Amino acid sequence: MARQGVPGDGRDRERPAQGRPASPRATARRRSPSARVLRRRRAVVSVVALLVLLALVAGVAYFVGKLGDAVPAASTASQSTAGPASTAAAAASTEPSASSPAATSSADDTPSPTPTLGEAPPCGQDQLVVGASVDSPVYPTGKNPVLTLTVTNSSDSPCSVNLGTSQMEFLIKSGGDRIFSSKDCQQGAEDLQKNIAPGTSETAKFPWSRNRTVPGCKSVTAIPKPGNYVYQAKLGQHLSDSVPFTLQ
Repeated sequence: MARQGVPGDGRDRERPAQGRPASPRATARRRSPSARVLRRRRAVVSVVALLVLLALVAGVAYFVGKLGDAVPAASTASQSTAGPASTAAAAASTEPSASSPAATSSADDTPSPTPTLGEAPPCGQDQLVVGASVDSPVYPTGKNPVLTLTVTNSSDSPCSVNLGTSQMEFLIKSGGDRIFSSKDCQQGAEDLQKNIAPGTSETAKFPWSRNRTVPGCKSVTAIPKPGNYVYQAKLGQHLSDSVPFTLQ
């Protein structure tokens, strides 16, 4: 028969009675994860954090890329829209008009130095010859005439004359009908006092848009019809001979 412990015997303290719950410290020791498990958990958390970070970086890069694509596109559209407008403005600023004909100097097709202002006296009535010319005798539909005014010093001495747009006039008639004058709608007319050497010429060109004008620049709806016309150039009181041409 097994020996049973006697009350007060130290053997009763060696093992807990059957069915008695373990102490909280012992339970905590049994449920604590091992170091290996902890390492795995930490690795999983690190991987998840890295994936979240990569996703955020990719999202920011995608947004910045889209924003960068949008800005150049808008800039390109602005340039393509502005480009033709800038080109048209440049062409308009260099194209001769009623207020600013394109003037050139010529003497046997070789420009001559212009004397300093004040060296030559004013040109007399018999010293200047004003001429007129067109670039073609016949103009088909869609082609505009280019009118030329030429001022020549026919004397043997230099003289000065006002070659400004305030003195120039390009005049077109058809029979007794006054069709066009560059004076009718002229704006910003200017004076230009210039010396002309003996035997040299000054020229100015004016492109006519086949339009009609009336004094005071009032609105005119009628347009010149196909037919015969004459052109005259005028500088101050000097008037050229008439030059015929035809509009088709």
